[in-house]
Amino acid sequence: MSDYGPLLPVAIQAVARAAEDMRRKPPGALTAKGDRDMASALDYEIERSVRELLRVATPDIGFLGEEDGISGSGELQWVLDPIDGTANFVRGIPLCAVSLGLLHHGEAVLGVIELPFLGNRYAAAQGDGATVDGKPIRVSQTSRLSMAIVAIGDYAVGEDAAAKNRLRLALTARLAESVQRVRMTGSAALDLAWLAEGKVDAALTLSNRPWDMSAGVAIARESGALIVDWDGTKHNAHSAITLATNDTLLTDILGYVNPLGQGSDAALINPKM
Repeated sequence: MSDYGPLLPVAIQAVARAAEDMRRKPPGALTAKGDRDMASALDYEIERSVRELLRVATPDIGFLGEEDGISGSGELQWVLDPIDGTANFVRGIPLCAVSLGLLHHGEAVLGVIELPFLGNRYAAAQGDGATVDGKPIRVSQTSRLSMAIVAIGDYAVGEDAAAKNRLRLALTARLAESVQRVRMTGSAALDLAWLAEGKVDAALTLSNRPWDMSAGVAIARESGALIVDWDGTKHNAHSAITLATNDTLLTDILGYVNPLGQGSDAALINPKM
């Protein structure tokens, strides 16, 4: 399959319904998922609703949700984060999103991200460009690190959190010496959407969970962003990290990330270690 545009309306419908639930309903009971990690009752409710909508509308496409895992199979797979930024959502912080992507053999080819409390919807299908609220968007043309705003992913919790955070803290410290500002929003989907719109100039996450990244990667690529792994190879579902920026900043940003793959904690992002 090479034309993914016809699947965009059903993806928008699913995300719009989920976003409306986020606006209307409280988080509900919280379920612990591990060390300092949680899901709300609404996470599960939204995921099950979207899963069923897509099962009926696109029965030949598999589904992966953050909370309840995989159903169905095939060369295409929907990937959903029902509430990206749950910790923000349950505290009433508006930096959260619904994120629905489509993978084709592990490559992000379609994405829809809605920010329910900021009032924006980002969408893209491979080859058709990226939009926010129906208007075309492009990645920024910032060419100097000293003028760049860089979004960085959340600090780690759970297994190996201390070692993972040594890498994140080292990266934050190095970036803070050279870029205009470093930002941590708490939502990878939002970071990539804002990158696609040119609000930030780079988005860096030292992980690559498909429900976090698939929609945003598809949207950012269609806006002109380059998205790579820690060593500069093209990003896909099997990459260790997610580095997204414009073509003029890529080499400089890689210069801050690549050394992290060489040190004592390198195995956490460098699968060859």
